[in-house]
Amino acid sequence: MDYEGAILTVLREEAGPLHWTVIQDLALRRGYLDPFTQKDIRRNLLAALAVATREGRVTKDAKGVYSLPS
Repeated sequence: MDYEGAILTVLREEAGPLHWTVIQDLALRRGYLDPFTQKDIRRNLLAALAVATREGRVTKDAKGVYSLPS
């Protein structure tokens, strides 16, 4: 799964705003991201969050906290 897909899946499953570290942790625990095949998880996850926010697929609620748009 790509980074944006992992982000959107975690946010849909949790149905509420989450800090990016929680999104990362859940995506890793649930196997959506694989640190053995995908490099620099943190950097790429934050970059995907920035793109998804700019394009309106994710909203930034507070510093580091993201959710799906209403």
